[in-house]
Amino acid sequence: MSARPAHLGGYAAFAAVLSAAGLPIYIHAPKFYADSYGVGLAALGSVLFGLRLLDLVQDPAFGWLTERLRAVRGIAVGVAVAVMALGMIGLFAVTPPVAPILWFALTLTAVFSAFSFLTITFYARGVAKAETLGEAGHLKLARWRETGGLLGVCVAAVLPTAFAALALPEFAGFALVFALACVTAWALMRREWAGDVSLGRAGFKVVLSDRITRRLLLVALANAAPVAVTSTLFLFFVDARLDAPGWEGPFLLLFFLAAAAAAPGWGHLAERVGPKRALLMGMVLSIAAFSGALALGSGDVWWFALVCVASGAALGADMTLLPAIFAERMEKIAPSGSEGFSLWSFAQKFTLAFAAVALLPLLEAAGFRTAGENSARALWALSLLYALVPCFLKLAALALLARTELEGS
Repeated sequence: MSARPAHLGGYAAFAAVLSAAGLPIYIHAPKFYADSYGVGLAALGSVLFGLRLLDLVQDPAFGWLTERLRAVRGIAVGVAVAVMALGMIGLFAVTPPVAPILWFALTLTAVFSAFSFLTITFYARGVAKAETLGEAGHLKLARWRETGGLLGVCVAAVLPTAFAALALPEFAGFALVFALACVTAWALMRREWAGDVSLGRAGFKVVLSDRITRRLLLVALANAAPVAVTSTLFLFFVDARLDAPGWEGPFLLLFFLAAAAAAPGWGHLAERVGPKRALLMGMVLSIAAFSGALALGSGDVWWFALVCVASGAALGADMTLLPAIFAERMEKIAPSGSEGFSLWSFAQKFTLAFAAVALLPLLEAAGFRTAGENSARALWALSLLYALVPCFLKLAALALLARTELEGS
């Protein structure tokens, strides 16, 4: 198979844009619509869950579509990037012309549908790209791609706070910067989309009939759940439990910078001890970090900063090693990667939606309110959901991975 020489900077930039359209939206969008338009938490959670049910249908369809559009993949990617950028502008920079909850649903559908197609296409392209990078090609690509993604999520997480500090429209500014970043990332990657020949389609049956792949998808589902929980509740925890309004941006920056700084180190460790063993170490660190947040209360800003550093470092392992492990498996059983990564994409995003639909109504039922004083019972419920639930979910992921036999691990 012929391929161009490595151009991994483009992969880092494109991953940064995708990351900015993923996790930060779950952090910012619900609170923005609750604060700005008075939309209830339960209603927002229901919309997010409904969009993930849509993914149940469209993600496999996108896996099929990216193969069918291989000959014009660059054009297809350009269209999807434009849809994602315009959807983000509509979500944050346009006053809803209809009921806010409906506008929330419509614009998020545009953002997440384009995000899904681009994520599947991007990671499938990475399977072929890694073959051109020599030994440990998947880990080499993952270091660039996931570090770029983590740096992108750093910027996306704190940009609204930075705009607010400058007395500029915080979320409208974020949306416009995001649109500009989309154009830049597309330009840097434009030559890569035609970089591999058709590899043939394995089909979902082949992917799902592989026992190791099924187990890795379960690991991905369980492993993404703790981050989904903490992402959904992060702003509420900092604002209400720590009583530290204004610290959200610095904490997010610290968390994601720790992840970005740790990601290359996890990659090098995986080359020495094996990706599975390195990832298990990261999971143990994650559990220790989550448990450290349980006892925190009003004013515990510096202790929470330590939690952010530790949990961020652990996230670096999750985001670097698990995609590399999965991509290496796809190379063996489904070289095109499209079908496998459409299932991977769904598993990753479903956890975020399930966290929203499960946790936000529970928090509301416990008496928690986004404005005004909260009772001790409501604040304790927030602590349990934010800190204890992720520990149990991470333990489940750790147990699943420990029982999964991987070559070279």
